[in-house]
Amino acid sequence: MKALANIQTLELLDTLVSLTTAFVLGALVGLERQYRQRTAGLRTNVLVALGAAIFVDMAMRIAGPEGAARVASYVVSGVGFLGAGVIMREEGNVRGLNTAATLWGSAAIGSCAGADLIAEAVLATVFVLAANTLLRPVVNTFNRKPVDVLSSEVTSIIHVITGTAHRTAAMAALEAELEKENYPLGDLEVVPFGDDEIEIKATLMATSIQGSDLDRVTAKLAGNPAIAQVFWAPSISD
Repeated sequence: MKALANIQTLELLDTLVSLTTAFVLGALVGLERQYRQRTAGLRTNVLVALGAAIFVDMAMRIAGPEGAARVASYVVSGVGFLGAGVIMREEGNVRGLNTAATLWGSAAIGSCAGADLIAEAVLATVFVLAANTLLRPVVNTFNRKPVDVLSSEVTSIIHVITGTAHRTAAMAALEAELEKENYPLGDLEVVPFGDDEIEIKATLMATSIQGSDLDRVTAKLAGNPAIAQVFWAPSISD
């Protein structure tokens, strides 16, 4: 009956304290996320903190501090896959990075709790909450400023409208012009546009691009007989 022999009252109480700490602190982080209606809210952050605490606490009991350290390193990489699931890409914009980073923070809080570092877990919670609340007005202040599209680090998208029959020629002209200007192409998407036309969306890699240069590129492409319409627009990531 090894299972019964492993039940040690003091160690069980220690685990209870660790998991309770992870639950409460994960809930504090999750409440802020839930209030703002983010993808990963209350339950997700609690489960991430609890899961990390359970694994680290188990390793602590089985293999001591060295085992807990090894498991904590796996938690760091494992939560990365979970965070990738909440990151979304929408027409050149990347959304969910802050939510993924918060999950990473919840895992760190849970790991501290599982390793019996309760004070450290509390401090980590304070700083994660501060990052998501106290820094928000600072971020909003910068976001309210108009974007200097003439020279700023943005993701630019060139939209090319062409007939279905001219798809190959239009794409060749677009790629040739971008290569000539040495603009790195991040993504190329083709979507239907009406009955017999398509839209080619060329997303440029985020870099410092002069708006006047993009105007020149679109002007050259507009003169191509295979292209019906062309324009570009900046896209600012979250």
